[in-house]
Amino acid sequence: MIKNIGVIDHKTELFEGQYPIPNGIRYNSYLIIDEDIAILDTVDKEYSEEWLNNLDKELKGKEPKYLVVHHVEPDHSGSIVKLLDKYPNICVVGNAKTFSMLENFYPITINNRKIVNNNEVLSLGKTSLQFVLAPMVHWPEVMVSYSKEEKALFSADSFGTFGTSLDNWEEEASRYYFGIVGKYGLPASKLIQVAKTLDIEKIYSLHGPELLSNISYYLDLYEKWATYTPTKPGVLILCASVYGNTMKASNMLGEKLTELKVNNEVIDLNKVDLSYAVGKAFLYDKLVLASITYNGDVFPKMRDLINRLVERTYQNRTVAFIENGSWGIVSAKVMKGMLEGFKNITFIDEVLTIKSSIKDSDLPSIEALALKLK
Repeated sequence: MIKNIGVIDHKTELFEGQYPIPNGIRYNSYLIIDEDIAILDTVDKEYSEEWLNNLDKELKGKEPKYLVVHHVEPDHSGSIVKLLDKYPNICVVGNAKTFSMLENFYPITINNRKIVNNNEVLSLGKTSLQFVLAPMVHWPEVMVSYSKEEKALFSADSFGTFGTSLDNWEEEASRYYFGIVGKYGLPASKLIQVAKTLDIEKIYSLHGPELLSNISYYLDLYEKWATYTPTKPGVLILCASVYGNTMKASNMLGEKLTELKVNNEVIDLNKVDLSYAVGKAFLYDKLVLASITYNGDVFPKMRDLINRLVERTYQNRTVAFIENGSWGIVSAKVMKGMLEGFKNITFIDEVLTIKSSIKDSDLPSIEALALKLK
């Protein structure tokens, strides 16, 4: 029997100090009740008391034998000190890298420990857990576990999402994945290949809702994300404007693409958190970056955006540029230079250059760029 004893955080405004979570976030923790009882991960220390109450309600006076630590990050291990105070005889299960990291974070010495290796199986009675090491998805100690009896994958931060429900899951999950895990595509891809060999009917992530149906959809989508494969045909236009002229050019390009029946989306980088733009940039197969020239460079919001793409090894896309300036226009050259050298980036040679404001003479260039993006 699997129980989710996790908690919902609606108080935190910025997850990890940088990602807005207007719809909150779940810190999931699971309880397997069998001959031997296992707790799978704890929760953020701010919610320790609520979590312990949830645990007590399900235990009904029974003693847990194991605590499995899939991931040491404090939003999942933050209540371990209070758990060990309450159950000092509990056996902590982790891999070779788990325990030194735990003891670096917390003033604890874990004497009752079980170190597991890749593919090692822990029997709880009728239920078993097979451990799969998943280093750098997205920390070095990460592992996941699989119960063949429950056909359940306990996936650590994989398949996690901001928010607390399946509403808008793909957008919030992509923002989570590409913001937090996305740099580590190769390890994530290896984990998905292993997962595809297992008979999975349920995925229990440490963040977000339980995935209890249509599992092939989630596995296929995650595989595409991990291999930097676009999932949304069309054009994403990301714009950094000051006086509105670059934004006007971006909107006009979007309108022309719509006329050509090309799916497109225009985002004003000054009006959204960049995590939303990053998440969407990895969905679309074509990207237009539009920026004014600013201090002989690009506008700071655009530089920050491109740095985030670079950090996450942006690849396998077609990229075009819109630049603007009143003198010394260099923003397209700078933006292209920041992305050069990455895998399978196709640059569209025609740069749309605006001199201060849109003029009738610019309309053919907008149309030409739209046709190139078709």
